[in-house]
Amino acid sequence: MTRLDGRLDGRLERGNRTRQSVLHRTVAIASVEGLEALSAGRLATELGLSKSGVFALFGSKQELQLATVREAGRIFGERVIRPSEQVPAGVGRVERLCELWLEYSRGRVFPGGCFFYGVIAEFDARSGPVHDAVVSAHRAWTALVERTIDEARTGGELRPDTDVPQLAFEIVALMEAANAVSVLHAEETAYHRARSGIADRLRNASAEGAPATRGS
Repeated sequence: MTRLDGRLDGRLERGNRTRQSVLHRTVAIASVEGLEALSAGRLATELGLSKSGVFALFGSKQELQLATVREAGRIFGERVIRPSEQVPAGVGRVERLCELWLEYSRGRVFPGGCFFYGVIAEFDARSGPVHDAVVSAHRAWTALVERTIDEARTGGELRPDTDVPQLAFEIVALMEAANAVSVLHAEETAYHRARSGIADRLRNASAEGAPATRGS
């Protein structure tokens, strides 16, 4: 490797580290104050960087917002989605997915609770690339919950006539309600209620003779 190549690699590595440092801060800010609270000037001041340096990393406020949504999705995948995939398909995976989501919210992986719950409320009635990115993330999450439930149904652990989209809707609603109430009131009772509600819905949908779900 030439000396020039080494300098270029070093700059790229420093740039990647700086970008990751900025995104670590942006997901935290956005989860509490929303994506519109992000600005190059604020991030430069808080992180001890130059405003032009922050701007050069992203190019525009919209790209900063999009990069923040992508980073939140990456973190969510690491904390919720991938660990759930270690459990065999079935009711057990549904339960694990829900528990991981509740712990992600309760443990404040993002200071404001669920990152996507907040930004959906911020961008639901808008249009544009950021709205589309948020919609895509929400659809992917809903589809995953439905697919996980359907695997339990086709595997014989839930009744054949289970309305998968309806059950997924109710389970997601319980989790989101727990997140909202917990953040608003700074208490954890809502998570216990969500767990109880999810267990009840899975128990009601369980096929006769299928293994009992936790909480039953």
